[in-house]
Amino acid sequence: MIRAEAGDVIRVVAAALYDAQGRVLLAERPAGKHMAGRWEFPGGKIEPGESERQALARELHEELGIEVSEAHRVLVLRHDYAERRVEISMWVVERYAGEPRGLDGQHLKWVAPERLPDEDVLEADRPFIEALQRRSRGITA
Repeated sequence: MIRAEAGDVIRVVAAALYDAQGRVLLAERPAGKHMAGRWEFPGGKIEPGESERQALARELHEELGIEVSEAHRVLVLRHDYAERRVEISMWVVERYAGEPRGLDGQHLKWVAPERLPDEDVLEADRPFIEALQRRSRGITA
């Protein structure tokens, strides 16, 4: 097993997209990827020289075929898996154009915020669930 070194941090962005019923989009990690079959918020790695916002727009266009028009960051955290360390910047996408579809062959599903804890979501994404539940109840702190 590979152990993450102190300086080896993979920087990623993740997004909460909502549909008209207030449900949040989850994506299943495709076969062949780390933790395949588990669910996560869509997003991906930040490329060198790319801002978080640029990475968010690029990843959601590549993965889901949508164009982000309005989004804001809500949370940043680090998570240590045995083999890697990730720093995740979580964004809420307020407005986007297009209908999300799994362009990488991943399954997608819309989940009510109160049902998110019941899903097999990656450990690194779990803190975002509470933040999204507070947001859905109108609590900002």
